[in-house]
Parts: sequence; structure tokens; C-alpha cells
Amino acid sequence: MIYTVTFNPALDYIVRLDAFTAGAINRVNYEQVLGGGKGINVSIVLGNMGIKSTALGFLAGFTGEEIKRQLEGFGVAHDFVHLESGFSRINVKIKADRETEINGQGPDIPAAKRDELFKKLDCLKENDTLVLAGSIPKTLPDDIYERIMERLDGRGIRIVVDAEKKLLLNVLTYHPFLIKPNNHELGDMFGVVLKSDEELLAHAKKLQKKGARNVLISMAGDGALFLGEDGTTYKSPAPKGRLVNSVGAGDSMVAGFLTGFEESGGDYRRAFFQGVATGSASAFSEDLATRPEVEALLKTIL
Repeated sequence: MIYTVTFNPALDYIVRLDAFTAGAINRVNYEQVLGGGKGINVSIVLGNMGIKSTALGFLAGFTGEEIKRQLEGFGVAHDFVHLESGFSRINVKIKADRETEINGQGPDIPAAKRDELFKKLDCLKENDTLVLAGSIPKTLPDDIYERIMERLDGRGIRIVVDAEKKLLLNVLTYHPFLIKPNNHELGDMFGVVLKSDEELLAHAKKLQKKGARNVLISMAGDGALFLGEDGTTYKSPAPKGRLVNSVGAGDSMVAGFLTGFEESGGDYRRAFFQGVATGSASAFSEDLATRPEVEALLKTIL
């Protein structure tokens, strides 16, 4: 089974305008409300690809109920910890001549509720996969990724980590199965600007030496690179298409990689290219990637 954890889920209120003017009344010409958060996005896309997963994390209030309702509409199993006070955050995504985001802060998470999540994670079994993705709300300890990975260490659970600089670097000692920095994040980890594929792969190898097993590097319109634990490297250009919505594209790449890995019996090449196609399929759509969209793009890059 694949499990995803989203510590701070959200309802994304996505609006499009011809132009956005601060301090004035702005009228939208398109709006959509999507339940999200990085782990939740991974679970939705896995479901779209025909792979079962269970979404874990924290939900609260009327927004939490809507997130759960949407997940059930996608057929995604969930086992959230429910909070008695507050509400899951609302993020406003304004898409005009430039993109503007206003992200909510989310509810307080008491220590007892955090321990409730830990108990759910204790039920994972050997060969299960756990996806830890996204930011940590201020009411949780900033080392919670490390606490979870230390708790599960040595149990044969594949752990995928998609997080920012410090969160990612601090968990490498626990040998995550897959990490997915983008090219800018990878350079930032080492305080450099990486301009070539050779430089990117050299620094990916440094992350492997620190403990990462496989490194997937997303590069937006320049495609992606992969460095496997067996020393293999793969590169793919970005599939051709029109960027519609970048929200969830990276999460979709993770879901596509896991789909390819599961369906191929552990073939990293297949997993990589399916990841690239899935991330692009989401970027080219108003919604998250579907199987037919992914298959069509995969044919153009394999």
C-alpha cells in the first residue's frame, strides 16, 4: 500500500482574471475550488492512474469536510486525524498577468493529535511506501519528518520525501527511497547556481552520499533528470504543451514515478519517464493528470 501524509491540507480557491489590481475591486472570469496539499495531490493522481493509496494527515472544520468529500469523489481512501477546533486552511491562487498566492496558516495541532498520527504510521508494513510532502505548520515540531523516519527506520518501508531545503537535508541520514528537488532547490542546498546537467548530477551524487537512494530533479520547461541508486542516469525533455496550471505538477511527477515503479516491478527508467509525463499532464490541464493524458504524453518522450 502507498500512504501519503499532508500535515497542512488546504482548499485551493483558484481564480483567473484578465488583470489583477491591488487595492481595487477585481472580477474573476474563472474560478475553481480544489482540495489540495502535496500529499493529497499525490493520492488523487495515483487514483487517476489506477493505483490505490491512503491519504493521511490532519483535517479540521468545514473546509476539512470539503477536502474529505472531494477525496471520496475521486475514490481515494483516507484516514485523517480530525481536529476539534479551527479549520483546514484556504489558499487563494490568483492567475492574471502574474500569479499571486495567499496561503492560509491552518489549525493548531495538539501533541495528542500528533501522537494519533504516529500510531497510524506505526501500522505500516514492510514494502509499503510512505510519501512525506510539503510544509510543516507552525504548531508541529520542525523535525517531525525526522521523527517519523526515525520511528519507521529499519522496517523496510520505502519513504519518498518532497520538501524544502532544510527539511530534506535533515532526513537524508534515514536513506529515503526517493527525493525530488527541483534544479533551483538543489543548487540552494549547496549555495550555488547549477547551470548544466553535469553540475546537477554531480550535486545529486552529493545527496546520495548523504543518504538519498534515488534523486529525481525537476527542471520545469527543461525537463527532468534522474540519478538512481544503481548509478543509472536518465534525462528527458519536457513534453510539448501549453502551461495551464502549475499547481500540483511536482506532486503529479511523484505520483507518476510511483505508478511506473509499481507497474514495472521496479524499473527506474519506466518510473522516471512516467513521472515526467504525469507532471506535464497536470501542468497542461485545469485539473490533475488523468491516465489517458499521461499515456498520450508518454509516447512523445519514450
